[in-house]
Amino acid sequence: MTTYAALLRGINVGGSRKVPMADLRGLVEDLGHTDVRTYLQSGQVTFAAGHGDEESLAAEVVGAIEKRFGFAVDVIVRDHAYLKAIADACPFPAAELEAKQLHVTYFSAPVEAARLAEIDQAAYLPEEFRLGDRALYLYAPNGLGRSKLAEVLSRPRLNKGLIATSRNWNTVLKLVEMTGG
Repeated sequence: MTTYAALLRGINVGGSRKVPMADLRGLVEDLGHTDVRTYLQSGQVTFAAGHGDEESLAAEVVGAIEKRFGFAVDVIVRDHAYLKAIADACPFPAAELEAKQLHVTYFSAPVEAARLAEIDQAAYLPEEFRLGDRALYLYAPNGLGRSKLAEVLSRPRLNKGLIATSRNWNTVLKLVEMTGG
């Protein structure tokens, strides 16, 4: 059995695309997975699976949500080893920062630096970003809601062909803990 986290993009925001966490847990259990737990209302569910890989498990969750709730949701599934590696590889001094200042955007596929090369990082200082393994670390000292750099990084043309979903540092660490067994 491998423990995974499924990261759902854009649910329970602004009163639309509602997916109650109890229903999400039941849906994932109905897919045959065990040790199913959710975290917050913003779309994290962890589970143990004895079959499949990240892509097939994501497709399974996407299909089940669409069938149950009648709308499509982007889902990224990652295992514990990956989630821990992302937390351990943080290029910013996470222990010295407030969780609202540090975010990880998880991508569905690797992102080449050339995709983001047009961004003049110096123009956004003290905000900064660094690429990781299918992830982007964002330091936004005034929080994500006020971040001009986050706004630029979320432009559709920069993320074309990718699923991208962001989590604050507290959630990053909680998912490592929840998938750790």
